[in-house]
Amino acid sequence: MKILAIDSSGLVASVAFVNDGTMVAEYTTNFKKTHSQTLLPMIDTIVQMTGIDLKELDAIAVAAGPGSFTGLRIGSSTAKGLGLALKKPIISVPTVEGLAYNLCGISTVICPIMDARRNQVYTGLYEFKEKEFQILADQKAVSIDEIIEEVNLLGREVTFLGDGVPVFKEQIKEKLKVPYSFAPAHMAMQRAGAVAALAAVYWEKGKIETAAEHKPVYLRLSQAERELQEKKKKEREHGNS
Repeated sequence: MKILAIDSSGLVASVAFVNDGTMVAEYTTNFKKTHSQTLLPMIDTIVQMTGIDLKELDAIAVAAGPGSFTGLRIGSSTAKGLGLALKKPIISVPTVEGLAYNLCGISTVICPIMDARRNQVYTGLYEFKEKEFQILADQKAVSIDEIIEEVNLLGREVTFLGDGVPVFKEQIKEKLKVPYSFAPAHMAMQRAGAVAALAAVYWEKGKIETAAEHKPVYLRLSQAERELQEKKKKEREHGNS
């Protein structure tokens, strides 16, 4: 099975090509360039280096959200455009699940945390039980204090990863009451290879969609939408006073 995977949901831009469970190529950058500048050239580089024919792909996998609103739109529109042009299905992989899959096979609970600003994180809780990926708490947007409390109540050793770790590391160290660790650098951020690997599992379970059906998952309103909502609320309050 041939899968092209894309992840531009956060700070990292990543593209991977997996063929029958073999990682043929993976291109990941974590640099100060917008994903609109990097994603298509990265795909083109992988195509040129490996000689793959995109028409032979079985599916296109994408980290579908949550994450950066701009990054999600770029990744999803790229996957959607390729899917429509090539007439290939899309495998939408929830971003936090894809991030957790970096730690495939680990014995601890996995807690990805992506910085969602305003002292919030995109997060969830996962584990590998008898080699199978299990969801203990589905992905969500909550305060860092809420997920720390949830982990404490779970009472099990946990491994954290994601771009929220450097932001909230001191709070985790101060407030966590269970054994914990932080993923090493090569596993700590989004990787399209993990998205592709999990996508293959979802393919077997029939979790696919057409390119026309695909849309990103935001979990919460964008900053512009929040500001508009707050403005309308103030206008209503002013009108009622």
